[in-house]
Amino acid sequence: MATRIHYIEKMNELERMITKMGCIVVEAMKRSMDALVNRDVDLADQVIEADREINELEMSINYQCIKMIAEEQPVAKDLRLIINSFKMSHSLERIGDNAVHIAKSTIILAEEPYMKPLIDIPRMAEIAIGMLKDSLDAYGRLDCDAAIQISKRDVKVDELYSQIFRELVTYMHEDPAKISQAMTLLFICRRLERVADQSTHICEGVQFVAKAEYMELNP
Repeated sequence: MATRIHYIEKMNELERMITKMGCIVVEAMKRSMDALVNRDVDLADQVIEADREINELEMSINYQCIKMIAEEQPVAKDLRLIINSFKMSHSLERIGDNAVHIAKSTIILAEEPYMKPLIDIPRMAEIAIGMLKDSLDAYGRLDCDAAIQISKRDVKVDELYSQIFRELVTYMHEDPAKISQAMTLLFICRRLERVADQSTHICEGVQFVAKAEYMELNP
Protein backbone atom coordinates (compact mmCIF):
# COMPACT_ATOMS: atom_id res chain seq x y z
CA MET A 1 0.00 0.00 0.00
CA ALA A 2 2.79 2.43 0.92
CA THR A 3 4.49 1.73 -2.42
CA ARG A 4 1.28 2.52 -4.29
CA ILE A 5 0.79 5.77 -2.37
CA HIS A 6 4.37 6.78 -3.18
CA TYR A 7 3.74 6.05 -6.87
CA ILE A 8 0.57 8.16 -6.90
CA GLU A 9 2.41 11.00 -5.19
CA LYS A 10 5.09 10.95 -7.90
CA MET A 11 2.45 10.95 -10.65
CA ASN A 12 0.75 13.91 -8.97
CA GLU A 13 4.07 15.72 -8.70
CA LEU A 14 4.67 15.24 -12.42
CA GLU A 15 1.24 16.69 -13.13
CA ARG A 16 1.97 19.67 -10.89
CA MET A 17 5.24 20.38 -12.69
CA ILE A 18 3.54 20.28 -16.09
CA THR A 19 0.80 22.60 -14.81
CA LYS A 20 3.35 25.01 -13.36
CA MET A 21 5.39 25.07 -16.54
CA GLY A 22 2.26 25.65 -18.60
CA CYS A 23 1.18 28.60 -16.45
CA ILE A 24 4.61 30.21 -16.67
CA VAL A 25 4.73 29.79 -20.45
CA VAL A 26 1.24 31.26 -20.92
CA GLU A 27 2.28 34.25 -18.82
CA ALA A 28 5.50 34.63 -20.80
CA MET A 29 3.56 34.78 -24.06
CA LYS A 30 1.13 37.33 -22.67
CA ARG A 31 3.92 39.52 -21.34
CA SER A 32 5.91 39.33 -24.57
CA MET A 33 2.91 40.57 -26.54
CA ASP A 34 2.17 43.29 -23.97
CA ALA A 35 5.78 44.39 -24.34
CA LEU A 36 5.45 44.50 -28.13
CA VAL A 37 2.18 46.42 -28.20
CA ASN A 38 3.27 48.90 -25.53
CA ARG A 39 6.89 49.13 -26.70
CA ASP A 40 7.94 48.18 -23.18
CA VAL A 41 11.62 47.24 -23.24
CA ASP A 42 11.78 46.61 -19.48
CA LEU A 43 8.96 44.07 -19.73
CA ALA A 44 10.67 42.45 -22.72
CA ASP A 45 13.84 42.08 -20.64
CA GLN A 46 11.81 40.40 -17.88
CA VAL A 47 10.43 37.86 -20.36
CA ILE A 48 13.95 37.02 -21.51
CA GLU A 49 15.19 36.66 -17.95
CA ALA A 50 12.26 34.45 -16.90
CA ASP A 51 13.06 31.90 -19.61
CA ARG A 52 15.65 30.34 -17.32
CA GLU A 53 12.89 28.96 -15.08
CA ILE A 54 11.11 27.42 -18.06
CA ASN A 55 14.29 25.65 -19.16
CA GLU A 56 14.92 24.38 -15.64
CA LEU A 57 11.38 23.01 -15.41
CA GLU A 58 11.81 21.15 -18.69
CA MET A 59 14.92 19.44 -17.33
CA SER A 60 13.17 18.61 -14.03
CA ILE A 61 10.17 17.12 -15.81
CA ASN A 62 12.34 15.01 -18.09
CA TYR A 63 14.37 13.76 -15.12
CA GLN A 64 11.17 12.87 -13.26
CA CYS A 65 9.87 10.96 -16.28
CA ILE A 66 13.08 8.97 -16.72
CA LYS A 67 13.23 8.16 -13.03
CA MET A 68 9.62 6.98 -12.92
CA ILE A 69 9.99 4.73 -15.95
CA ALA A 70 13.16 3.21 -14.51
CA GLU A 71 11.89 2.73 -10.96
CA GLU A 72 8.15 2.15 -11.33
CA GLN A 73 7.85 0.42 -14.72
CA PRO A 74 4.46 2.01 -15.45
CA VAL A 75 2.09 0.52 -18.01
CA ALA A 76 -0.97 1.49 -20.04
CA LYS A 77 -2.35 4.98 -19.41
CA ASP A 78 0.28 5.92 -16.82
CA LEU A 79 3.07 5.05 -19.25
CA ARG A 80 1.40 7.08 -22.01
CA LEU A 81 1.06 10.04 -19.66
CA ILE A 82 4.73 9.90 -18.70
CA ILE A 83 5.87 9.55 -22.31
CA ASN A 84 3.66 12.44 -23.34
CA SER A 85 5.04 14.56 -20.51
CA PHE A 86 8.40 14.42 -22.30
CA LYS A 87 6.76 15.78 -25.43
CA MET A 88 4.75 18.40 -23.58
CA SER A 89 7.74 19.77 -21.73
CA HIS A 90 9.52 20.15 -25.07
CA SER A 91 6.51 21.86 -26.67
CA LEU A 92 6.20 24.25 -23.74
CA GLU A 93 9.91 25.01 -23.81
CA ARG A 94 9.65 25.84 -27.52
CA ILE A 95 6.72 28.15 -26.84
CA GLY A 96 8.78 29.81 -24.11
CA ASP A 97 11.53 30.32 -26.69
CA ASN A 98 8.99 31.97 -28.98
CA ALA A 99 8.07 34.39 -26.20
CA VAL A 100 11.76 35.23 -25.79
CA HIS A 101 12.19 35.85 -29.51
CA ILE A 102 9.16 38.14 -29.57
CA ALA A 103 10.63 40.02 -26.60
CA LYS A 104 13.97 40.36 -28.40
CA SER A 105 12.16 41.64 -31.49
CA THR A 106 10.39 44.21 -29.29
CA ILE A 107 13.77 45.53 -28.17
CA ILE A 108 14.91 45.78 -31.80
CA LEU A 109 11.77 47.72 -32.76
CA ALA A 110 11.71 49.97 -29.71
CA GLU A 111 13.58 52.89 -31.24
CA GLU A 112 11.36 53.38 -34.30
CA PRO A 113 7.63 54.06 -34.69
CA TYR A 114 5.51 51.24 -36.04
CA MET A 115 4.68 51.62 -39.72
CA LYS A 116 1.00 51.16 -38.78
CA PRO A 117 -1.00 50.45 -35.62
CA LEU A 118 -0.67 46.85 -34.49
CA ILE A 119 -4.12 45.34 -34.91
CA ASP A 120 -3.97 41.97 -36.66
CA ILE A 121 -0.79 40.76 -34.92
CA PRO A 122 -2.38 41.13 -31.44
CA ARG A 123 -5.49 39.38 -32.81
CA MET A 124 -3.33 36.54 -34.01
CA ALA A 125 -1.61 36.41 -30.62
CA GLU A 126 -4.93 36.38 -28.77
CA ILE A 127 -6.08 33.30 -30.68
CA ALA A 128 -2.74 31.49 -30.35
CA ILE A 129 -2.40 32.19 -26.62
CA GLY A 130 -6.04 31.21 -26.13
CA MET A 131 -5.31 27.91 -27.87
CA LEU A 132 -2.34 27.35 -25.59
CA LYS A 133 -4.27 28.08 -22.41
CA ASP A 134 -7.26 25.97 -23.44
CA SER A 135 -5.12 23.07 -24.68
CA LEU A 136 -3.46 22.89 -21.27
CA ASP A 137 -6.87 22.88 -19.62
CA ALA A 138 -8.07 20.11 -21.98
CA TYR A 139 -4.96 18.12 -21.16
CA GLY A 140 -5.58 18.47 -17.44
CA ARG A 141 -9.08 17.06 -17.93
CA LEU A 142 -8.11 14.68 -20.78
CA ASP A 143 -11.03 16.15 -22.69
CA CYS A 144 -10.69 14.77 -26.23
CA ASP A 145 -13.69 16.62 -27.65
CA ALA A 146 -12.38 19.95 -26.37
CA ALA A 147 -8.91 19.18 -27.77
CA ILE A 148 -10.35 18.63 -31.26
CA GLN A 149 -12.29 21.89 -31.14
CA ILE A 150 -9.30 23.86 -29.85
CA SER A 151 -7.08 22.61 -32.64
CA LYS A 152 -9.52 23.89 -35.25
CA ARG A 153 -8.69 27.47 -34.27
CA ASP A 154 -5.30 26.96 -35.91
CA VAL A 155 -6.99 27.61 -39.25
CA LYS A 156 -7.80 31.18 -38.20
CA VAL A 157 -4.22 31.73 -37.05
CA ASP A 158 -2.95 30.55 -40.44
CA GLU A 159 -5.41 32.82 -42.22
CA LEU A 160 -4.25 35.84 -40.24
CA TYR A 161 -0.63 34.94 -40.89
CA SER A 162 -1.26 34.84 -44.65
CA GLN A 163 -3.16 38.13 -44.50
CA ILE A 164 -0.42 39.90 -42.52
CA PHE A 165 2.25 38.42 -44.76
CA ARG A 166 0.62 39.83 -47.89
CA GLU A 167 0.13 43.22 -46.27
CA LEU A 168 3.71 43.53 -45.05
CA VAL A 169 5.13 42.41 -48.39
CA THR A 170 3.12 45.20 -50.01
CA TYR A 171 4.63 47.71 -47.56
CA MET A 172 8.12 46.47 -48.44
CA HIS A 173 7.49 46.83 -52.16
CA GLU A 174 6.13 50.34 -51.76
CA ASP A 175 8.84 51.61 -49.39
CA PRO A 176 12.17 49.76 -49.11
CA ALA A 177 12.94 51.76 -45.94
CA LYS A 178 10.27 49.67 -44.21
CA ILE A 179 11.81 46.32 -45.12
CA SER A 180 13.68 45.84 -41.84
CA GLN A 181 10.66 46.50 -39.62
CA ALA A 182 8.35 44.49 -41.86
CA MET A 183 10.69 41.49 -41.73
CA THR A 184 10.85 41.69 -37.94
CA LEU A 185 7.05 41.79 -37.73
CA LEU A 186 6.82 38.81 -40.08
CA PHE A 187 9.27 37.00 -37.81
CA ILE A 188 6.96 37.68 -34.87
CA CYS A 189 3.95 36.40 -36.81
CA ARG A 190 5.82 33.22 -37.62
CA ARG A 191 6.52 32.73 -33.92
CA LEU A 192 2.82 33.13 -33.14
CA GLU A 193 1.94 30.64 -35.84
CA ARG A 194 4.32 28.17 -34.20
CA VAL A 195 2.64 28.71 -30.81
CA ALA A 196 -0.65 27.64 -32.38
CA ASP A 197 1.06 24.59 -33.91
CA GLN A 198 2.61 23.58 -30.58
CA SER A 199 -0.78 24.01 -28.89
CA THR A 200 -2.23 21.64 -31.48
CA HIS A 201 0.50 19.13 -30.57
CA ILE A 202 -0.63 19.37 -26.94
CA CYS A 203 -4.18 18.61 -28.10
CA GLU A 204 -2.87 15.57 -29.97
CA GLY A 205 -1.29 14.47 -26.69
CA VAL A 206 -4.74 14.49 -25.08
CA GLN A 207 -5.89 11.93 -27.64
CA PHE A 208 -2.79 9.82 -27.12
CA VAL A 209 -3.04 9.67 -23.32
CA ALA A 210 -6.82 9.26 -23.10
CA LYS A 211 -7.44 6.87 -26.01
CA ALA A 212 -4.07 5.24 -26.74
CA GLU A 213 -4.24 6.46 -30.33
CA TYR A 214 -2.46 9.13 -32.28
CA MET A 215 -4.70 11.54 -34.16
CA GLU A 216 -3.02 14.18 -36.29
CA LEU A 217 -5.10 17.30 -35.88
CA ASN A 218 -5.12 19.90 -38.67
CA PRO A 219 -2.62 18.01 -40.88
